[in-house]
Amino acid sequence: MEKVEVKELLDAGVHFGHLTRKWNPNMAPYIYMERNGIHIINLYKTAAKIDETCAALSKIAASGKKILFVATKKQAKDIVAEKAGAVNQPYITERWPGGMLTNFVTIRKAVKKMSSIDRMKKDGTFESLSKREKLQIDRQRAKLEKNLGSISDMTRLPGALFVVDILREHIAIKEAQKLNIPIFAMVDTNSDPRQVDYVIPANDDASKSINKVLSIVSSAIQDGLDERKADKEGKAEGKKAKKAASQEEE
Repeated sequence: MEKVEVKELLDAGVHFGHLTRKWNPNMAPYIYMERNGIHIINLYKTAAKIDETCAALSKIAASGKKILFVATKKQAKDIVAEKAGAVNQPYITERWPGGMLTNFVTIRKAVKKMSSIDRMKKDGTFESLSKREKLQIDRQRAKLEKNLGSISDMTRLPGALFVVDILREHIAIKEAQKLNIPIFAMVDTNSDPRQVDYVIPANDDASKSINKVLSIVSSAIQDGLDERKADKEGKAEGKKAKKAASQEEE
């Protein structure tokens, strides 16, 4: 697992909170000081919380469950798509589809619709349609891809949610809470950390800060995936050895 260096967090501007007048008093334990009307986050606490988060996420990834990343703000979208995509995890970077978790069956239907359009294009059915029908289907496919493309492989509810900016993504947070899905999040000084199971006190507005935290988090998820792969290979080798031994006995 990648070691969290306080200096690197500092260089990435992870310590910059919001204006003091916008603060949420529940973030007080994570605030180091006030400077020029801005709250400064205690990076030693951030580093400890990142370690805690990484250990938990690595375990979830090793268990084979998916971690759904949610970040629809401009500064975070591309970073989340890149980092979550690199470790093969689903992500939502466009508008959160209401009922994404609480009405998962309906969302799965929309994903299946996307797959059926792809099949039509492969088996030639699409070509037999009129120009107008093709255009309508293409538009529908593009819309589905934009909103749900990154979750097309998510066949069941995720094992966890990772959120950038819990104020903005409050609908996602509420849905996860209803279903008791653990919530991991970058939480800035203007938010209430009590809504989250694993808090990373951090600047959730600057792309440099988001990139730094997500690099560490995705590295931990990769460790969990590698552990799962090694475990599977080990079991497969064990089965082979058992089979070979029993054949020799015969």
